[in-house]
Amino acid sequence: MTDPKAIGGIAAGGSPATPPVRPAQSGGAAAFGDVLASKLQTGPLKFSGHALQRIEQRGIQLDPTTMARLTSGVDRAAAKGGRNSLVLVDQNAFVVSVPNRTVITAVDRSHMKEQVFTNIDSALIA
Repeated sequence: MTDPKAIGGIAAGGSPATPPVRPAQSGGAAAFGDVLASKLQTGPLKFSGHALQRIEQRGIQLDPTTMARLTSGVDRAAAKGGRNSLVLVDQNAFVVSVPNRTVITAVDRSHMKEQVFTNIDSALIA
């Protein structure tokens, strides 16, 4: 006796089985990559209250160039699947929740010697 699930693509309940989804073979990868990149770069970065306190306490300057590099780093982390990333920009380190696009904390060079960065899955230099 044969398994009814294996006969003619009919599922056990008598309805046709859903065919597997296959990736596009040609030309689709570039289009998918473009769409993915545009979706990953959504919205500006946010800063948690803790991060804002640390930035102020430590005198970290967030000029437009630094913000652009930090944002670019978060975009790169997102493209690689990072979730909680350490982004190094010049003499400063930022721990970022990548899916939420939120800076969790910020550390300047003089405080890095005291820090252990935990709960991160990626690190990058922006």
